[in-house]
Amino acid sequence: MNGQLLLVLVLTEWRLRTRRLGSLLAFAAMLGLAWLIIAAPVDNTTLLVVKDTRVLNTSAALALASATLLSPLLTLFGFFLLRGRAAEDMRSGLGAVIACAPASSAVFLLGRTLAGLLYLGVLVLAYLASTLVFHLSHGVGPLELGVYLRAYAFVLLPSLCFTATCATFFDSVSVLMGKAGDVLYFFIWVALLALMASIGSADLAPAPAWLLLDFTGIVTAVSQLSAQLGSTSVQLGLSSFNPELAPISIKELSWSTSQLFTRGLALMLALLPLMLARLCFHRYSPDRVKLSAAAARRSPLAVLNAWLKPLSRLVQPLFWLAAKLPGLAGQVLADTALSLASTPAAIALLLLSIAASAIVPAASLAGPLIAIATCWGVLISELSSRDFQADTELLACSGRGGAGRRYLSQLSASCLLGLMFMGLIALRWALTGNLLGSLALLSGILGLSALAALMGVLAKTARCFLAFFLGWLYIALNARDLSAIDALGFNGAANTASVGFYLSLAALAGLAGYVWQVRRLR
Repeated sequence: MNGQLLLVLVLTEWRLRTRRLGSLLAFAAMLGLAWLIIAAPVDNTTLLVVKDTRVLNTSAALALASATLLSPLLTLFGFFLLRGRAAEDMRSGLGAVIACAPASSAVFLLGRTLAGLLYLGVLVLAYLASTLVFHLSHGVGPLELGVYLRAYAFVLLPSLCFTATCATFFDSVSVLMGKAGDVLYFFIWVALLALMASIGSADLAPAPAWLLLDFTGIVTAVSQLSAQLGSTSVQLGLSSFNPELAPISIKELSWSTSQLFTRGLALMLALLPLMLARLCFHRYSPDRVKLSAAAARRSPLAVLNAWLKPLSRLVQPLFWLAAKLPGLAGQVLADTALSLASTPAAIALLLLSIAASAIVPAASLAGPLIAIATCWGVLISELSSRDFQADTELLACSGRGGAGRRYLSQLSASCLLGLMFMGLIALRWALTGNLLGSLALLSGILGLSALAALMGVLAKTARCFLAFFLGWLYIALNARDLSAIDALGFNGAANTASVGFYLSLAALAGLAGYVWQVRRLR
């Protein structure tokens, strides 16, 4: 009986996830991600480099490197894709049905986790299919599907389990269901990557105990690859090489019994959050979790906003000016002021951003820009989905101008917030001769704002753009020479082609979101 009930829960959860438009966006993103992070051997960049020597894109090299590069991204944006089901259950009223259902909490949580694993597995298959197409067009030697499947299973299984179980656990604890949980998981993800980077940079082989925390498989794969090639100078992903050196080829890595056992233990350890979820699951009890401001005050972010609430007075002139300005301009100012007033921490970050932009030398502004852009991206991620989440979408779109003006207002507010956070940097770069960097920053603000508005109205949640934005930020910080990734110009790799690309992206994404929103709410 429990097996049949578990199957029903998994299939139901699977249908609920896949029927969302955000799932189609995630699937399309995975198809393009392989071509984004795997470089063809042009412009002296390639996927795998050993001592400045290019490694040929054989099945063994592409399988191991593509899986290893996907793993950290999957643990980040996969978490945000799976998150939020508990909040959606409560918003839609399904939580009350689940609370009185005959399924035990353990079976329900296991079913939700397995459905998440299935969902992420389909995304991995889409990524794998795109990688195989890349192999057929740019690879060397025969396409060996077994090599790909073995490498993906070895590297990604613990990563998939860790991501799915963490998403279930964070949705099972009331104080972690909101933004506080999102921020906490991001810091956990950064801490794990930093720990693995410090272990992988050591000259000695990493201790097996530390490898149990290598859910992404990066250290394990790189150490095994270094052992085969006899060199610790191994670079993965969009690395430059010396074209005068003859390329080398690698064979499929042979995993020892101890390594397979270690990965198996890492897989078991990745299930620990699921056990903790069973102990902490609220089961939608009204006395433990509720959609109210009272519940929100228990989160650390809400506590910080409460402490900084006096800063909200600084945006009162914006509300006054919004009431005086007619038409779209007044709505844009009102949305901007609302975003700041509802999150006083953002006002404090804005003041710090302006101070840093004014004090730091113009030649050193790239570093602060990364932190400032991160704050801005998180702030605008929920702007276009805020009406839907608050069940005020129809009311907000019933005013003059309708859904079209409402969409343009939210898109323009994201752009205005970007100028408030980063406009001074763009101005200083332009005045000091870095005109291309200034144009790149402005075009990036337009392009990312348009994507945030489009993803918000398509997915009706902030996490779709947030996952994309944090994933893009991770790639941009690790592929500093790629102009197409340098959306905001902090890597100094942007050129006129990338500026034109993001301007075109802003126009296309803005138009697509406008048409979709108008037709959906007509």
